[in-house]
Amino acid sequence: MLRLIAAIGMLASPTFADPKFQKIDVAPHVYGGGWEHFVGGGVAVFDCNDDDLPEVFVSGGENKSSFYRNTSQVEVVQLKQDTPGALALHGVIGAYPIDINNDMMTDLVVLRVGPNVVLKGGMDCSFTPLEGLNIDLGNAWTTAFSATWQSGNTLPTLAFGNYVDRSDPDGPFEACDDSILQRPKANSYAKLFKLVPSFCPLSMLFSDWQRNGQRDLRISNDRHYYVSEGQEQMWMLADKPRLYTDDDGWIEHKLWGMGIASRDLTGDGLPEVMMTSMGDQRMQTRDLSREGVAFVDVPFDLGTTAHRPYVGGDGRPSTGWHVQFGDVQNDGRDDIFIAKGNVEQMPGLAMKDPNNLLIQNNSGTFEEVGESAGLASLQRGRGAALVDLNGDGLLDVIVVNRRAPMEVYQNVTIETGNWIGLALHQDGANTDAIGAWITVKANGHQYTREITVGGGHAGGQLGVEHFGLGTADKGEVQVLWPDGRTSDWLELAAGQVHHLNRDNDMPQLVD
Repeated sequence: MLRLIAAIGMLASPTFADPKFQKIDVAPHVYGGGWEHFVGGGVAVFDCNDDDLPEVFVSGGENKSSFYRNTSQVEVVQLKQDTPGALALHGVIGAYPIDINNDMMTDLVVLRVGPNVVLKGGMDCSFTPLEGLNIDLGNAWTTAFSATWQSGNTLPTLAFGNYVDRSDPDGPFEACDDSILQRPKANSYAKLFKLVPSFCPLSMLFSDWQRNGQRDLRISNDRHYYVSEGQEQMWMLADKPRLYTDDDGWIEHKLWGMGIASRDLTGDGLPEVMMTSMGDQRMQTRDLSREGVAFVDVPFDLGTTAHRPYVGGDGRPSTGWHVQFGDVQNDGRDDIFIAKGNVEQMPGLAMKDPNNLLIQNNSGTFEEVGESAGLASLQRGRGAALVDLNGDGLLDVIVVNRRAPMEVYQNVTIETGNWIGLALHQDGANTDAIGAWITVKANGHQYTREITVGGGHAGGQLGVEHFGLGTADKGEVQVLWPDGRTSDWLELAAGQVHHLNRDNDMPQLVD
């Protein structure tokens, strides 16, 4: 486990200014509702009018969901509420952007209490129901989603995580609903596969966790409702999917699992994973001394547990929701943002529970700077996004709050490092290259990033991948495409977004 601290510490680079964020006024939006909306509140971020400024779709719970057009200038973040009828939906838990039908327009998978909604993206951020693919929309309480493309398929494999079975008269405890896997057959979706046993998931993520070309589904589950018989899960996507067990190296972990994020922090090409929960937030890394898929907790001294509030005077344990990695100072070291907030009125947990911004230091440890950065809101945070909203190369923050207005924060940090933005495109199936791995070399460091759909808490982003580069003015980029072929290295200038198109059926990049 000490391998992680030692490896991260080798990524030393110059120290840049402390991060600062400024709250931005936006038209109010509140995630509200009763018990069914204690969880959720996800936000989907994606560019739907080809201006490299991402739009924002926000779940509303019992309130209508909202859509914000991005009208930002480089100097200031501006989001204009402009919700078309197709997006003004009730009962929304969250949403994920993905191009399901391969028309190079971003679609939207909307998770709901009741039937889910899948919307086909059109020109200038227009949306209509996506029909003709036989996607089963269900009638459950869907709280998690992930998708990936499996070899030879034109359409993606879809996983829907369903929470408590609301129809179970003996519920809600020990009454988790079945989660669902939908695989395509030719140009539509075939019979459902039930991911059972299911333990009330609140986040799931397809990833090539072992870097062996096999994309498996990690699921984070809520022990509040599965009570005792459940655990965290990882499904192997074989012809007949099966759970990894201790025979495969899997180690049992039990959490109040709320969110998942993954990122290679060490430069070894293997993703670490961060999971939010009540009390300790859990970062895990691969145990390379064991065979298989063994993940173990990183040392406490790494500083990632974020287990109690750091302001507000409430010493009870924290409740984490959305989690995301990103380099907020562009110093070449990934930081961590966690949205925090009490479920509702849970007495054993903090009521004043500020969001976390954990900055990675030169030593490889993490330091809490949420208060000094201006992100220490005491609302009930839920879904969130760490994303560059105005194209200035700095990651901004969106936080969706339960029973309080959404908050948007512009990153106004001065004296930051350099950066590069990369967006992958390919013709045919899987136009956004989900499952690809980007490698960037700069300043003697190597950064590896997988393109995924899923994770977080009830929402995610699709589009430009942001890399902080420290003092480097360029980076060398290579892509391992989802079909397993690798591009040549391409040298690219820092300080801008590059759209990297696959050269027809070849693995090479065209900027």
